[in-house]
Amino acid sequence: MAADQATNAPLAWARAACEALMAAYEPAELPPARMWHYHQGVFLCGMEMLAERTGDERYDRYIRGYVDSLVDERGNLIFLRDELDAVQAGLLLFRLAKQTGLDKYRTAAARLRGLFDTLNRTGCGGFWHKDSLPYNMWLDGLYMGGVFGLAYAAAYGDEELRGTILLQERLMRRHMRDPQTGLLYHAWDESRRMPWADPVTGLSPSFWGRSLGWYVLAVAQFIDLLPGEAHAEARSELSGALRETLTALIRYQDADSGLWYQVVDKGDRPDNWLETSCSSLFVYAIAVAVRQGTLPPECAEAAQRGYRGLVERLRQDEHGRLVLPDICIGTAAGDYDYYVSRSTSANDLHGIGAFVMACVAVDALSAGDRQPA
Repeated sequence: MAADQATNAPLAWARAACEALMAAYEPAELPPARMWHYHQGVFLCGMEMLAERTGDERYDRYIRGYVDSLVDERGNLIFLRDELDAVQAGLLLFRLAKQTGLDKYRTAAARLRGLFDTLNRTGCGGFWHKDSLPYNMWLDGLYMGGVFGLAYAAAYGDEELRGTILLQERLMRRHMRDPQTGLLYHAWDESRRMPWADPVTGLSPSFWGRSLGWYVLAVAQFIDLLPGEAHAEARSELSGALRETLTALIRYQDADSGLWYQVVDKGDRPDNWLETSCSSLFVYAIAVAVRQGTLPPECAEAAQRGYRGLVERLRQDEHGRLVLPDICIGTAAGDYDYYVSRSTSANDLHGIGAFVMACVAVDALSAGDRQPA
């Protein structure tokens, strides 16, 4: 696929990415099939952004097909009740509640919201990422649970939840930010018991791309979920955090490809490799941050270079459908060798969802929009 065909057509590529997955899977069969899971949620949140941008109702029907396969008429749904990953797909419920007026979507959202009252916490109040990872906070969790929490607070006036979610971001910055690079480590273990945990700090030793992508995606969306003077102080704090992190990430953008490495700050190592899901998430966050005024206008070029780099990686399968390669499979926390030895996949929902988000954000930025993409 020639990059010159795509430079001015991000929505066309977003459509092609969605169409490739829609052709491959019925909504309920998106992998892992028939499960309330963030894999499907990330892809369908990208599709939802595209639906809002284009008004194409086919995407809304597909999203509803997934949700309705798992949420019954009383708002019941089966989800893992001990982990933040189970919350993320709940982001799909808010628009459906508005579109349909059906109570079941708000009821399902309330069930997911209840998880925040039962999750285990660190001594400082941070949510454990899941019960199988006691005393662990991961950057991933800020997107997996945090954006839903702020969206729920905005939709239904839950001020206590808003404060709890904002605390999670502050705790991640307090414990996981590296002052030398401006980046955040993937994970922090309060107990210092995980094999990867530094015995003094409890930190994992590497800056993994997609975890940083989840963090900047979440903070960019937090800012848009805190409108008005009542939240000006929190929005200013988040804007500063996002600006600092994205400025650091732009410094590590590969000059030749426009993409970012699997381990972000080690692009000079021969066994490191350029990864498309984190690159997509960074493109999204940079584009949104420029639109918000969080980053200066000249940073738009970094988003455009990243977008062009992603398009240059695109391929076609034997049916002429879009293929996005070089997507890291699902990954825990670890050291450098662990991350660079992870397998890659093509059209994994982590990457396709992030790519669609990036395309929609670049389109909005190019159009000069000042509304959330």
